[in-house]
Amino acid sequence: MEIYLSRTQGFCSGVAHAVTIVEKALEKYGTPLYVYHEIVHNTHVVNNFKNKGVTFVDDLNGVPDKAVIIFSAHGVPPSTFIEAKQKNLYIIDATCPLVKRVHYQAMQLSAAQCHTILIGHKGHQEVSGTAGYVKPELLHFVQDVNDIKNLKLAPDANVGYVTQTTLSEDETHEMISLLKKQFKNLRIPDQSDVCYATQNRQNAVKELAQLCDFIIVCGSSNSSNTNRLKETGERYGTKSIIIDNPEDLNLSLLEKIKKCGITSGASVPYYIVDKMLARILKTYPDAVVHTFDNPEKNTQFKLPPI
Repeated sequence: MEIYLSRTQGFCSGVAHAVTIVEKALEKYGTPLYVYHEIVHNTHVVNNFKNKGVTFVDDLNGVPDKAVIIFSAHGVPPSTFIEAKQKNLYIIDATCPLVKRVHYQAMQLSAAQCHTILIGHKGHQEVSGTAGYVKPELLHFVQDVNDIKNLKLAPDANVGYVTQTTLSEDETHEMISLLKKQFKNLRIPDQSDVCYATQNRQNAVKELAQLCDFIIVCGSSNSSNTNRLKETGERYGTKSIIIDNPEDLNLSLLEKIKKCGITSGASVPYYIVDKMLARILKTYPDAVVHTFDNPEKNTQFKLPPI
């Protein structure tokens, strides 16, 4: 067997940024320490922090006044900041800087009285956060081309769009093309809302799909970008599966596999990939492992005040 490790492994910069913030807050403030929603969508990361005494909450009602609260990498709407300030909470914002860029774009569109089309999965934490930066009367959710066709907006309306960062370019291309055809005054973001980490991982999976006949995606099933990686592998013709815990991999799936690819979601610790590789090598000790240079190895985001 040959094993190909995707050129993008371990935390993306946004996840590393958020995880580091929680670690440093633990060092400085100890427990109790509260995090609003899961800091990132990965069970290993969340359970590790729970074991250290971090409390994850889905609303602020249970957080004592004047406590320390960390907002997750997915971002929150302005109303959550207001609520936290009313409770005199000490706020540490771990929102990914690339998500904040989308928030800024959404605010600019609203300030210009522009109908804002939010492309994403309704109910996803990032999408809910971004929606809060758009005036309600100007907000339009779309998840597919049918949603766009059903928009009740004039062709010459003042329209712009933003997208959930964890969607793939492949997934948004058709929708954006349709928006351009449907609205002649469409405002296009200065930069793609698809974050570089998402796109790098998509490209790396396409690369694996050309090389391999089976792809293992390390990650949690509630992670949007992890699911997109699986879908991308299969869209490009290679059977792909999501595995959260390496010990859950059914090794019999590899019996007839000649070239196996391993990739991971953006919120997956690198040690999970190492454990997955070690488990496979224990059964296939003569397997040849191929690695690639990681395009994100020198990328870091500045931490906020903690």
